[in-house]
Order: sequence, then C-alpha cells, then structure tokens
Amino acid sequence: MKVTFCQVRPGVDEITEIWATTRRNEGTLVAELATLGRAARAASLAGGLLPVSSSADHDDPEPIAWVVEPRVALELSNAGIPGWRITVQDEGSTESVLDAVTRTGAAFLRTGRSRIRRAAEIATLPAVQTRVSVFVDTVEEALAAVSEGATDLMLRGWDRESIGELRDELAAGRLVERTAVPPGIGLEAARAALDRELFTAYLKQVDGSGVARPRYDWAPGQPADPPVPAQRLSLEWGDAAWTGARPAAGIDELAPGLRRVLTRSLAGTAPTRDEVERLFLARGHEVEAIASVADELRKRRNGDVVTYVINRNINYTNQCYFRCGFCAFSKGPRSLNLRGDPYLLSLDEVAARSREAWERGATEVTLQGGIHPDFTGDFYVHVAELIKASVPEMHIHGFTPLEVWQGAETTGSTVPEFLARLKQAGLGTLPGTAAEILDDDVRLHLCPDKIRTAEWAYVMITAHEMGLRSTSTIMFGHIDGPRSWANHLEVLRDIQRRTGGITEFVPLPFVHMGAPIYLRGRSRPGPTWDEVVLIHAVARIALDGLVDNIQASWVKLGLTGGRRLLDAGCNDMGGTLMDENISRAAGAEHGQLATPEELEATIRAAGRTPARRNTVYEIIERSEAAPRRN
Repeated sequence: MKVTFCQVRPGVDEITEIWATTRRNEGTLVAELATLGRAARAASLAGGLLPVSSSADHDDPEPIAWVVEPRVALELSNAGIPGWRITVQDEGSTESVLDAVTRTGAAFLRTGRSRIRRAAEIATLPAVQTRVSVFVDTVEEALAAVSEGATDLMLRGWDRESIGELRDELAAGRLVERTAVPPGIGLEAARAALDRELFTAYLKQVDGSGVARPRYDWAPGQPADPPVPAQRLSLEWGDAAWTGARPAAGIDELAPGLRRVLTRSLAGTAPTRDEVERLFLARGHEVEAIASVADELRKRRNGDVVTYVINRNINYTNQCYFRCGFCAFSKGPRSLNLRGDPYLLSLDEVAARSREAWERGATEVTLQGGIHPDFTGDFYVHVAELIKASVPEMHIHGFTPLEVWQGAETTGSTVPEFLARLKQAGLGTLPGTAAEILDDDVRLHLCPDKIRTAEWAYVMITAHEMGLRSTSTIMFGHIDGPRSWANHLEVLRDIQRRTGGITEFVPLPFVHMGAPIYLRGRSRPGPTWDEVVLIHAVARIALDGLVDNIQASWVKLGLTGGRRLLDAGCNDMGGTLMDENISRAAGAEHGQLATPEELEATIRAAGRTPARRNTVYEIIERSEAAPRRN
C-alpha cells in the first residue's frame, strides 16, 4: 500500500500572510488551526497554504478540510460535507470511532503514536476505506509508525533530505505526498465542494492526479530549461539522494501489474484503455521505467534518426468569437503585453509570407488562427488558392477540425463537401489542433462552445477517407488528468485503426501564465515535468504500431526540454515555425523561430542523427550521424 504524507503546521493560533508565505517556501502545504477566522483564512490562502480547522463552528469560514472528534464528524457529514474533507480524531470508544469513520466515509483517522495498532484494526475492517494518520518527527518514528499500520504521515518542519531518506527506506514508489485532502480527488468533486478561493488554492498545489506538485518554479513556456539532472528523467523529488542517483535499470523492480503491462508492450501487445490510465498514474522510478520502454519502442520503429521540418506558421488573425479558457491568443490580458492589438492579415500578406518562407527553405506553411466573426468557409478556400497560385510547390498544412466544421456550416455545405473544396484549392494536410482534450467532461469547462469529441473525430475520419492526412495533438496540464488523457489516446487509436491517416502525435503542454482559465483561478499552473515525460512516453507505448512519430514541442519546452524527451519515446523535433504567435500569447518565451542549425545541434547533442523531412515524414535530407553518447 502507498504511504501518503502531508507537510503541515499544526496548532497555529494566528496567521499572517508573511508567516504563511515563509512556511510555504519551506515546503509546508497546510496550516491546521483550532479555529479559523476570516483573517486567518485569507492570510493562509494568500501565502499559498490550505487551511484546515479542528472546529466546526458555523460562524467560521469554511476550511478545505476538518480534523474533528467523532461526534462533530457526523454533524459535518449530515450537513453534506464529503468524506474526503473529513479527518476523524481517534477519541473515545472503538465503537464511536468506527461509527464516525463508516458513516462519514472519512479520508483519515488521526491517532497518536501509542494508538496506531488500535486505529489500524479499525481501518482494516471490511468496507472501511480510511487511512491511519499520525504525526511523526523523525525517520525512525515514521518507519515504526508504518510498521504498526499507519498509512498517512503528518510531517512538521521536515527538510527534503529527511523526506528523501524516508522515501529510500520504504519500498520504491511507496511514498507519495498529498495536500490537505487525499490524492485522487477528481476536479469535478473539488469544483462542486469548494468555494472559488479554496478551489484556486487547491489547484495550485496539485498535479493531474491530485498529488502534491514538486517544489520547483519551472513551467512550460518559461525561458528556463527544465531542472532535470543529466542522468535522470523524473523530477518528482528534489533531494540530493534523488537528483544525484541514476534510475534503476529495467522494469524488474516495478509493481507486478505495471511490469506486466510494460512487458506485454515490449512484446507487441498494446495496453488497454484502463492500462493506459494506470501508466499515467506512474510516479518517480515508474516514470523513468515507462520512458525507457518508450525509448526502446522508438528505437525499433525509428532507429536513431530524429526528424524536423522547415516550416512557417501563419496565424492570420488573433480575433475569435469562441471563448476557450486556455487561449490567450485571441484575448490575451493587456497586463502581460503579449497580444497587442487585434489584427487580420490580408490575403496578399498571407501569400507574401508564404513566398518568403519558400525562399528561406520552407516546404510547409501551417495555417492557424482565430475564428474571426466575419469568416466563412470561403475565406479558407481563398487562402489556400492564393498560396498555391503564389507558391505552387508549397505544402499547405492548415485548418483545424473546428475551422472545417465552421467553414462547412457558414457555407451551407456538408463537411465532406467543404473538405473537397479545400482539397481542390490545394490543402495538403490538416493539423490535429482544436483537439485540446478529447473528453467532453473536460471540454465542458475548458472550451464549452467548441466542437465536441465526436465532431472532431468525424472531421478527421472524413478527411482521411478523402486522402487528406493529418497530425494529432493533446493540450494538457490544466483541468485534465490520467482518466481524460487515457480517453484522449483511445479516441486517436480508434480513428487510426479505422483510417491510418494520422502522421504524428504532438503533445502540447499548457502554458498557463496568460491563459484566462488560470488567471481566473480555475486551472492548474501547467503540467509538472514528470507529466510532460509521461504524456510523450505513454503515447509512444499506446500508439505503437499505429502512429510512428511522436514530436517534442520546443516552443513550449525549449530546445533543451525537447532534447530530453528524445529519451522518452520522441523521434521528431517539429518545425522551425517562423512567426509562431499562439504560444507566445499565452506567455511562452522560447522564441518564434528555431533555425535548422539549432534543431540539428540539439538532435546531435542527444546522440541522434538529424534528418530534414516534409510534412508527411518523407526524408528530404539526412545529416551526418551524431557521435554516440557515453
């Protein structure tokens, strides 16, 4: 069984924002107060701590969770508080404690070190789901508590080296950090139960699995490289014992279920949808083992060649009548000075940029932009016709399924009829964007007025059946998680088994800094680095034999971040992307252009062989082999 731990400051009488900020910087996530006044709650949240109360006074503002005696726990439950927000104090008779735990569904049973065994007897009764929680002050006390049946440890003032020592004393992968509530709470449940301020503070502390986020400042889009040691791929821990060690070789030390999934994958049997979700729940050593399997599958499919394409992005307008919560491009905040004034390129300017791209060696123009309120499908057709008239040999990679759907709707035609017009006008392939997360439960909150999953799939299947190939994407790290990621990959596998029309899979990490949904406090601050690794690696495993090419997005991650993912199943570095504006509008600072020389140097630094390709992965030019890495 996993052992969870929470870094908490208990018994606090008064809180200031400075105190809370200082504790947060030390690693604490939770402040536990006897009573929670409005000023204390405000100071706690402002400093980044989640407030927990041991009082259920109706005059107090709500904490995120309560630690209370059995009688009060029952009162909270009767008032509609879900069990994941309740910790029952181990006070009174066994019968009263058991009654409170079972009737409330309390997440934790808080006990003292001398009563762990009794609490464990309660927690291990049939149909009881609670975890035995206890304060421990040393590694020795923690190990003794776990041996007696504790499964949740409360830590006050521990440094990360001591936590690392505890992790290494337990079985690999057993220790997991939580926030004020247990891991695995779905965002739907948290959104329904917590007020806006608590929900925002909770989102800032957790990853997609509801586990506490690692304590580093890096996020996709920031100018700094991911702080990953050269010999590791997981950043789950920050202590020297972790960062200075090498990953365990092979998969033999993994839990049996995970080991079976990876063994079958290496033997050519794809994981099921539920097994894909299990892969996405991996942590630490498991992440690195999954990446190593993905890298082996990459080697079998692609060898050591890493491709790129010389292309230009033409974002023809930043005006859009859709209201996607993640998008800062069409309505970026003026305070970040990212978007500038609304614009709409003329058709002549689009043609001129295409000619210039061709003269600079590009073989592809990628057409993407907002859905301008004045656009009809005729605009997209005219753009393609004009580019082909100006640069006949240029490959047009353009018009997402959303644009195709809207183009058909505004011209009074069917999707097949409109796609036929685009193909006739010169369209070569479709980008797989506008996918975001192909899970309608997430789309409801992320992009509610956008096309639904089935509509996106319908456009893609129709295009493929007409001979138009496409890429595929996922945009992750906001209000999504392992369940929705697995659903997304299952949609892509279904499409690819039907048509075989997808050329590549491109994970796009959510850049949060300028995104409206984050600025409103309704999303996480992007994915963690381990989630970035997992998305790419699990995709390689899940799509093996269906989609041969997995791309690393240097625009979101930087060239160094992209290079690290070449060890996690990726075989493509994307394009030069002259004038990429969409990521920049969200706050990404990695630039709008990578030269072929920079991409090739990045590929060689990974010990791989660069090759320039076209849009459909035909090799145009192969460079000399890179020197082998030691």
